[in-house]
Amino acid sequence: MSHPTQHSCFNRLLRSLDPDDFGLLRPQLELMTLSLGDVLIKADTPITRVAFVERGIVSLVSIAADGQQVEVGLVGCEGMVGVPILLNAERTPDEARVQAIGMAQVMPASALSEALRHSPRLHNQLLRYAHILGVQATATALANGRYTLEPRLARWLLMCHDRTEGDELPTTHRFLSLMLGVNRPGLTGAISVLERSGVIGRQRGTLIVRDRAALLALAGPSYGAPEVEYERLITDPTPGGH
Repeated sequence: MSHPTQHSCFNRLLRSLDPDDFGLLRPQLELMTLSLGDVLIKADTPITRVAFVERGIVSLVSIAADGQQVEVGLVGCEGMVGVPILLNAERTPDEARVQAIGMAQVMPASALSEALRHSPRLHNQLLRYAHILGVQATATALANGRYTLEPRLARWLLMCHDRTEGDELPTTHRFLSLMLGVNRPGLTGAISVLERSGVIGRQRGTLIVRDRAALLALAGPSYGAPEVEYERLITDPTPGGH
């Protein structure tokens, strides 16, 4: 079995690691396909593997006892799925669900824990990402609590756009309403407004970003804090983003 080189990885977090720290992970990394709807982490179930996303998007979903769900985080090529392992927590009440197909470098959670024990530097770097994911969750709470649907929708589209290679964002109204915690009729109206103004296009199962600058203006201060924190804390030698 061949294992990835650091240079060949598309995941920005892996690329940011010290080469010796990447070397601790490399023998355990295995490329896996991410299919739509795959559940990488089940709620309240021991985490057996972690995933460094190469392409695609994974939603972190909070699920209440009565079945109500809302998205609390997004992970793409900038991050990893399985952050609780960094905090010595073997499980989480949240679920990690593939939202856009892609690939990920996966490894056993136990192997990552062992590597963290060998390298405090590796642990510190990955904990910086854990902090950024926390900032993203608080920014989502702020957006959901203080901003209207249109800025929230623009923020979500920008976050997905950040994590894709092109301008096409595969999603459905049903999934998007679930992720944003809004009813479908209201969401359909907001999408229609953006479409009529030329900010986005729409095809079956796909939204197309046509005017990112307009999305940034609409999202306003609801977007950007986690992204600034990532650039501040994670050193990535590879230029990227939109």
